[in-house]
Amino acid sequence: MQDHTIDRTDLRGDCGQCFGLCCVALPFAASADFAIDKEAGRPCPNLGGDHRCGIHAELRQKGFTGCTVYDCFGAGQKVSQITFGGRDWRTGGRDHTRRMMDVFPVVRQLHELLWYLTEALTLPAAAPVHADLRRALDETEALTRQSPQEIGALDVGAHRQQVNVLLLRTSDLVRAEIPGKKKNRRGADLMGARLKGAALRGASLRGACLIAADLTGADLRGADLIGADLRDADLTDADLTGAFFLTQPQLNAARGGPGTRLPGSVTRPVHWTARL
Repeated sequence: MQDHTIDRTDLRGDCGQCFGLCCVALPFAASADFAIDKEAGRPCPNLGGDHRCGIHAELRQKGFTGCTVYDCFGAGQKVSQITFGGRDWRTGGRDHTRRMMDVFPVVRQLHELLWYLTEALTLPAAAPVHADLRRALDETEALTRQSPQEIGALDVGAHRQQVNVLLLRTSDLVRAEIPGKKKNRRGADLMGARLKGAALRGASLRGACLIAADLTGADLRGADLIGADLRDADLTDADLTGAFFLTQPQLNAARGGPGTRLPGSVTRPVHWTARL
C-alpha cells in the first residue's frame, strides 16, 4: 500500500494557476451575498480577459461577499493545469468549455474530501482507521487525475458516502478521547440560536445549521464541524482549539475577532480584523 500524503497547501485555491473556473461554472442569485444573478456556465461580468477578477479588492463593498468566502480546495488549478493541460475555456471551443465546466464541480468535491482525509490522518486518535484512510486518500486522489470524460461520468455522491463512513468513524474515535459528556447536535437546526458561552466541547455539529447563531465565548474544543453552516455565526472569543473538519470557507463565512481561538488547519479571515 502506498503511504500517500498530500501537502494541504495544494488543497487551497491558487487563482494564479486557474482560468477563473469558479467565476464561470458556478451559478449565483442576487442576494445579500451576490449583487447580480448569474447562471452556471456564464462568465461573471467582473471576470477579465486575464482570468482575474476586476473588482477583487472591492468584492465586499460591491456586494459580492459570497465570492470572498468561497474556496475551491485547489480544484481550480488541478482542472486548469492537469485535467485540461493548461488549455483554457476561452480558446477550446464550446464542447471543451462545457466539459471543463462539468468537471470542475466534481473535482472540487473530491478535493474537499482530500482535505478531510488528509486532516484525519493527522489525528492520533484515528490511528485504528489510518490504513483505511490512506487507501481512501489514494483512491480519491487517483479519481481527480482521470480524463475529463471519466471524471464527468463519476458517481461522486457514491464515493462521498464511502468516504463519509471513515470520517464518521474518525469523529467517533477523536471525540471519545475528550473528557466529559459530548453533545450530539448532528444536523440540528440552530439558526439564530443563542449559544453564548455554550459548552460544546467534543460535540458533533456535523451538518448543523448555525446561520447567525451567537457562539460568542462558546467552548468548541474538539468539536466535529464537518458540513456545519456557519454563515454569519458569531465566533467572537469562542475556543475552537482542536476542532476538526473545519474548512476555510466555513470560517470565512462566519464572524470573529482577535479573541477567537482557532485550530492550526485554518487561518484567521482578513475581514475579521478589517472590521475592527
